[in-house]
Amino acid sequence: MKSKEKTKKHIRITLKNVIYFVAFIVAFSYLIMFFQMYFQKEVYAKETDVEPNSEIKISNAEKINNIDSVIEQNVNADTREEYVVQEVELEYLTKYEQNKDLPKGMMQVIQEGRNGTQEITLKRVYEQGELISEEQISTKITKASINKIVEIGEGKYKSTYRAKVGDTVYSTSDRLSVMVEPTEQAQKIATLPRNSELKITEVQNDWYKIQSDSTRGYVKAEATTYINPIEENEEETNISTPNTTQITKLSFDMPLNKPSGFSLEQFKKVLSDEKDVNKVFESNAEYFYYIEKQYNINGLFVASIGIHESAWGTSKISKDKNNLFGYGAYDSNPYNGAYNFSEYSESIDLIARVLVKYYLNPKGTSIYDGQKAAGTYYNGATLSGVNTKYATDKNWANSVYSYMKYLYNKISYE
Repeated sequence: MKSKEKTKKHIRITLKNVIYFVAFIVAFSYLIMFFQMYFQKEVYAKETDVEPNSEIKISNAEKINNIDSVIEQNVNADTREEYVVQEVELEYLTKYEQNKDLPKGMMQVIQEGRNGTQEITLKRVYEQGELISEEQISTKITKASINKIVEIGEGKYKSTYRAKVGDTVYSTSDRLSVMVEPTEQAQKIATLPRNSELKITEVQNDWYKIQSDSTRGYVKAEATTYINPIEENEEETNISTPNTTQITKLSFDMPLNKPSGFSLEQFKKVLSDEKDVNKVFESNAEYFYYIEKQYNINGLFVASIGIHESAWGTSKISKDKNNLFGYGAYDSNPYNGAYNFSEYSESIDLIARVLVKYYLNPKGTSIYDGQKAAGTYYNGATLSGVNTKYATDKNWANSVYSYMKYLYNKISYE
């Protein structure tokens, strides 16, 4: 009996000891972890062992002790590049349409052009601090431009009449803008529909101050006509005044921001040439005449640029993109950079406006459509002045002048 009781007591003590033992082990483990965490020294990852021929590249950032000296070295480097994003105007294009119901020689705007905006990314290369090249990398249109549409009279009668104060004219644009001041940058106060009757109260260059019912303000003269759209008697359109335009005498230093003074027939004559194998200039001669009338620029000068840049319309850019001037092309990648036009007339009109706005007139000069010249690249309204920023070829002015002489000498203008 006693033996059995002793056995049971022995078993109960053994289980208790086991429980104590397990608790001891757990407590000891926590003690070790606590010791490692707070008393043992931290261990960092070792630097990678790299064989001499290994492809693994280790940063040498820790070796740069003076960041200022590194920046100074980059600034003073012989050659450096930078990328610049600029927001610039996106010039509108001009579409010309023939109208047999208008007197021959009359031009009227049926849709006013509006410039848009675009972001261009430029890559500039500097050598010893001096800009040596600039290339356009990409463009992004942020506001679309609106094309200008011009009707050209092809009717039986000629007209060179200029409206004057007191005359009644009629709007030709579908949406004629009436401005507070005679400039495109002024506030627009009204929009008039086509064929609205307008009384001229003042003439300021290419703008008329008008009164139409209760509306008073300024409108573009080119977007009006003195012909009453209700009247159909063709005889009444035969109103003309003598053409007093004088031929500008040819010289290397002649001002190019003045019309040549040649007539439409003379333009067609001088631009008909056997060298023009594709008949590009012959079939577009009238547009060189139209830019004179609209933008105060020597049309034969513009034609000569086109002949020089496109080799009489035979260049790949000219044939593929209707771009006679390589407009938009950079020396590093001329073909892909050059703008694409649907018609040659678009490139002729656009290059004329670009030259007038940026190259041929000082900043602030009143130019076409009531705009002011930007004068960004103005160095004088001569061939040498344009050559300064327009072309990298230093002999460009002489080459263009040789074509101008060639064209001028086809007509006896003395």
